[in-house]
Amino acid sequence: MPEVSDTAPDFTLPRDGGGTVSLSDLRGDIVVLFFYPRDDTPGCTKESIGFSEQLQAFADAGAQVFGISKDSVAKHDKFVAKHDLTTPLLSDENDTMCEDYGVWKEKSMYGKKFLGIERSTFVVDREGKIARAWHKVKVPGHVEDVLEAVKAL
Repeated sequence: MPEVSDTAPDFTLPRDGGGTVSLSDLRGDIVVLFFYPRDDTPGCTKESIGFSEQLQAFADAGAQVFGISKDSVAKHDKFVAKHDLTTPLLSDENDTMCEDYGVWKEKSMYGKKFLGIERSTFVVDREGKIARAWHKVKVPGHVEDVLEAVKAL
């Protein structure tokens, strides 16, 4: 799992609407990566809407924002359309990025253990280093915390 000041693991992933996004192509910009468990679940929907509502504020602060889950691009497209999301969503169906960022974890619900994405957010600075990291994110107030951290860079 990358820590603050480590070089952010590079990636190239497909995104909603088509095309791909590579971290190396974003060098020079601040990049916010928020990992979430699944499209169209209550917490994930609220978080994705929150980032979409603040997308212009992030852009004004010099940051690009991307949501990442293991959902397919087709599922992302439906999620985006259903909730009018403006934040680009990346598909990590092969677990590569989730593993590289250390967010693929054993979880438990109702006594059952399973592997899943731990809700986490990383801010990557203009030089490609991890500037901030949040793990086990609680959605209320999180988008605002991330925006403040970006503005402080």
